[in-house]
Amino acid sequence: MNPLIFILGTLIGILAGGALCVRYLRREIAADIGPQLKRMQNQLDNIDSAINLALVTRYAELSGGQYPPALPAPRTSDDG
Repeated sequence: MNPLIFILGTLIGILAGGALCVRYLRREIAADIGPQLKRMQNQLDNIDSAINLALVTRYAELSGGQYPPALPAPRTSDDG
């Protein structure tokens, strides 16, 4: 009977510890991802601005200093 109680206590302890670990890890992962996503979005915005500036400058050079022609709207796919 004693080994059965010991095994049952061990299994309950492992289950409770695992549940606490999973809860802690989920909370930390969710809290850690927000600032990284904001930083990545800022970097993408900077790259987008730099590309747009380069395109407008190039069009201005090609047109001899006049205003660049209107750029076509970016295409979006309906595939998702």
